[in-house]
Amino acid sequence: MSKSIVELVDQLPTGGLTVSMLKSLDFVAPGEWQNTVGFVNTIKKVTGEDDEDLIQQIGERAIYLFNDKSQGYQRALWLYQTVDNTDKALGAAALANKVGEKIPLLGFLNSVTPKPDKAQTIDLTLKLVAELVAFCQINGIPGDSIGDFVASLGEYSGESLIRMVALVCVDGLIPLGPDFISKAISGLNQTNPQELEQNSTFQNIKDVIPGNNAGSKLNFIGESFDSVKGWMSGLVSANNLTPQKVVHNLQSFTDIADDKLDYLAAFLDVATNYYEHTGTQTLAHRLIERAVAEI
Repeated sequence: MSKSIVELVDQLPTGGLTVSMLKSLDFVAPGEWQNTVGFVNTIKKVTGEDDEDLIQQIGERAIYLFNDKSQGYQRALWLYQTVDNTDKALGAAALANKVGEKIPLLGFLNSVTPKPDKAQTIDLTLKLVAELVAFCQINGIPGDSIGDFVASLGEYSGESLIRMVALVCVDGLIPLGPDFISKAISGLNQTNPQELEQNSTFQNIKDVIPGNNAGSKLNFIGESFDSVKGWMSGLVSANNLTPQKVVHNLQSFTDIADDKLDYLAAFLDVATNYYEHTGTQTLAHRLIERAVAEI
């Protein structure tokens, strides 16, 4: 890990496309996510402390825990970063001067290519598995603890909850439609291990996915997604989520035509890094909570 946890949290952006997108999803989880940036700011928010000496102690302990490679924190952060690590050519640099303006999606249509449904399904389910494995790493439990992960989803809040909301909305509903859950399950059932091996994200994270080979890892991916379908379905029905409703809220920062949803999905895929952004915040939160308990 080339950067310290302090640098990573201090350097989180306060604006830009990722932040705008996450804020636009507040209607699904009202008030759950504030874009807290800065390591000291995060300590103050998590603990409510303003005693400088105590903040210093908490920070030092959190840094120690993050740097201890026998813990799972660095591996969890690597997972959050890696599943977002697609081509970012259209990313922050190109869009930096667009903050506060509406993004004219039409101008980017020649630069993005919609993914076939099967490729989108694999990406969606791999992001879910990355969340599951990162959860296990952070909590020091075996990486195949699907039951513990599913049970924890009901307690997800803040940056962790908005990340899962974005997964459902941006990687599920927009590219795959209102029946994205059944479509993803069907797509996985029709995927063979050789096709999975061709996915670049799988190639990057396959070593941390439980299973001895691509076939058993594919089974784990399917089992994981199937175990979370109830939670995702509940989120969709509780908020009456539809692709159109999600897009309506995204229109606060980009001009979108309803018949261009596959292009919108491809655009958001390359232009945002919501897993890395909120994953860094989740990690800082958990490190600080543990540091407080241990000093």
